[in-house]
Amino acid sequence: MKQVLVIGSAVVDVIINLDQLPGRSQDVHVLSQTMSLGGCAYNTSDIIRHFKVPYIPFFPVGRGAYGDFVRTHLAARSIVSPLPTPDQENGCCYCFVEADGERTFVSYHGAEYRFKPDWFDLLDSSSIDMVYICGLEIEESTGEYIIQYLEAHPEFTVFFAPGPRINIITEERLKRLFALSPILHLNEEEAIGYSGKENLKESAEFLYHLTHNTVIITLGKEGSYYYDGTESSIVAGVPATQIDTIGAGDSHIGAIIACLAKGYSMPQALSIANRISAAVVETNGALLSDEAFEALKLPVEVL
Repeated sequence: MKQVLVIGSAVVDVIINLDQLPGRSQDVHVLSQTMSLGGCAYNTSDIIRHFKVPYIPFFPVGRGAYGDFVRTHLAARSIVSPLPTPDQENGCCYCFVEADGERTFVSYHGAEYRFKPDWFDLLDSSSIDMVYICGLEIEESTGEYIIQYLEAHPEFTVFFAPGPRINIITEERLKRLFALSPILHLNEEEAIGYSGKENLKESAEFLYHLTHNTVIITLGKEGSYYYDGTESSIVAGVPATQIDTIGAGDSHIGAIIACLAKGYSMPQALSIANRISAAVVETNGALLSDEAFEALKLPVEVL
């Protein structure tokens, strides 16, 4: 089995629990505050790790207090990025979680989002067959280097989870990414908002016309939808008691990548991904412990 290249950030999630977000000029107290290892790429890679699928953690980790936190916690998990330490401060993500579990992110970007072209020379491209990218890194000026690397390797299957940044990334960059025929992963609001269509089916068809590859749209508790140019279906969700939604989308795409790498069909992969994201929603923060993952009793071999 070849490796999954996970390109992106590992950051500190500063999780701030409060009753509700304050309005302008208000003064509120928080209920609790914690710090956790996070970042879209790291969250995605951690689910891939749970499935024992080999992957490359292509995470820049900068300097400063946040960089030290990330580096220490990655080392404790025996995770080693092949990248050198940039001479720049690492950023963080402030995750405001309201009483109903909904989250709002405020990000401070640092070294973790800024790539250098020579870093990609450190990779053995022959060992890679799948690549994960999200919108945050592509949006940065250095996202150009990520796109150039992927354009040089059209043999890769690219999984692109742009999130709400799909409306901010330049059309020129999106056009180049879509030309790589990535598997797109969006939520319903993002898909409909970007496509300008009125419903799920029309949005998926519009996006497929751009990429000519499978479009996956998450639907929260209703599950997830996919369209591959021929077939379309909603794969039912799993009931969950929502604690917070941090990492739900990251865990979903990570599970899909891992399941497809192991030979599952798309409907099977989505069914498992729905179970995993439901478990993450029922967990404080973005990550599932090894014990929580094992408790799901997911099939180890291909169904």
